[in-house]
Amino acid sequence: MVTVAVTSHDRARQEEKRPGLAQTNATRFVWLLLAIAVLLCVILASIAVGSKDIALGTVFEALFAYNDSDDHAIILALRVPRTLMGLTVGAALGVAGALIQALTRNPLADPGVLGVNAGAAFFVVLAVGLLGITAIQGYIWFAFLGAIVTTVVVYLVGSAGRNGATPVRLTLAGVAIGAVLGGVSAGIALLNPATFDRMRQWNAGSLVAPGYETLWSVLPFILLGLAIAIAMARRLNAVALGDDLAAALGANMRRTRGFVVLAVTLLAGGATAAAGPIGFVGLMVPHVARWIAGPDQRWILAFTIVLSPVLLLTADVVGRLVMRPGELQVGIVTAFVGAPVLILLARRRKVSGL
Repeated sequence: MVTVAVTSHDRARQEEKRPGLAQTNATRFVWLLLAIAVLLCVILASIAVGSKDIALGTVFEALFAYNDSDDHAIILALRVPRTLMGLTVGAALGVAGALIQALTRNPLADPGVLGVNAGAAFFVVLAVGLLGITAIQGYIWFAFLGAIVTTVVVYLVGSAGRNGATPVRLTLAGVAIGAVLGGVSAGIALLNPATFDRMRQWNAGSLVAPGYETLWSVLPFILLGLAIAIAMARRLNAVALGDDLAAALGANMRRTRGFVVLAVTLLAGGATAAAGPIGFVGLMVPHVARWIAGPDQRWILAFTIVLSPVLLLTADVVGRLVMRPGELQVGIVTAFVGAPVLILLARRRKVSGL
């Protein structure tokens, strides 16, 4: 017991030594306002930039004084739904990653790295390929089921053995299981190419969605997941001290884990059902948020909610620019950026916990 207490105390002292770039709530709030300003700029870029660039003046006219011109139709029918999808999916993936990192004290955790997105996508593929369910209102439930089943399986595999669930073991288990599920999903898709031809962009990770139907289908679940995450933020601060000290401070660890897993399931499952398996957003952004705000999970979640859509929408804009007049799917762009980040984090000596 003494050893556990000392270890937890040492971990708490390590957190205190990493106060973050902003060391007071006032400066954190200023940084958050700056992040929101950056997000607004990225939103405008997402609406204005594409295979056909549209002037910002025309964008504002379409939003506030719509007429039936071609540019206005492109903005409201295509660009705005795509941008709203990026906002929603980005926030969901980022917060899911922050929750997993906080709960497991694993800096390498992320719904994509741990195979959660691949599990959700695999169950969607089963629903579409074997059961013929092609409407998102139907296969979204399979995405949730796949997310929670994969989360449990990865944790069980990663925690087996003498040393338990270390960050590297969980990461290796997640990558391995995600690769297997991805390969099986590709095989099922090849067996039924006609059905999956319409889902080709989804399978690569894409924000393209005709109209608002997909967004409205997943938005309630993602909003519920975000609400649960915000409600758990204070308890996650206690989790960082270790299970014993967290229990001594009055935190119910079983209930906290249950709610966090529920939130991750809603967020990762909803995001994957809407946009496909997009990786690395939940890995990178919480680290940036922690660097700015320090170890307080309330501020980490606040910055993550803002900065994750910044990353995803920026990647989406870059994907539109690099292959004009075509485009590169956002999931491919985030993989190009996220893979080197994962390697750098894995090589850090202090990767054993948060």
